[in-house]
Amino acid sequence: MKKNAISFAVAGSIMSMIFFFTVNYLTSHAYLWFMYPTFALMLWPISVYCVKKGKHKLLSVLCSTVIIIYLIAENIINSPNHPWVLYAIYPLLWWPILTMLGKKAKTMEIASLGSLSVIAYYLLLNIIFSAEYLWFIYPTFAVLWWPLSVHHMRKNASFEFSVHASILIIIFFIIVNIISSPHTIWAVYPIFCVLWWPLSMYYFVYKRKIDY
Repeated sequence: MKKNAISFAVAGSIMSMIFFFTVNYLTSHAYLWFMYPTFALMLWPISVYCVKKGKHKLLSVLCSTVIIIYLIAENIINSPNHPWVLYAIYPLLWWPILTMLGKKAKTMEIASLGSLSVIAYYLLLNIIFSAEYLWFIYPTFAVLWWPLSVHHMRKNASFEFSVHASILIIIFFIIVNIISSPHTIWAVYPIFCVLWWPLSMYYFVYKRKIDY
């Protein structure tokens, strides 16, 4: 069975695609729902082949390509008036990019370049499609953890990481508070909880090491 896993995956996915297409056409051809199981079935033989052959770079390229094509089709068919697929394409492109880079993907240079490019990309989309609300701060907050984690991991500085990460979280909540609901000061509540992270790191980990 293991030797024929690739052939079985290809044959099984093709047969299943034909079945779903036939059922879709005969029962409800006005709505192309067969594309949803077809998308998942396409990933089956690709994943089996690449994992079995140890071709992880090829897996990242093919899977990201299939997902992007699927999202583009979904966007065009169901919601052509708004190109929401643009929000998903750029992060998906980073999967094969990071896989191709190999060990270089763990460097601070790549983390900084990657995070800055993501921030610039979503800022541009924010300005073009919905400038009335600065939603790009949310992906910005998420992607800044990348260089922050890489930097402190290389230095093995867990306490410093808790301090800088807490500052990032606090700034994020303050900005969200100002942008979303400036008349209600709610950011103090999550900020109070966040402050316990560096305090606990200092008194129960960092200070204990110093004392001993």
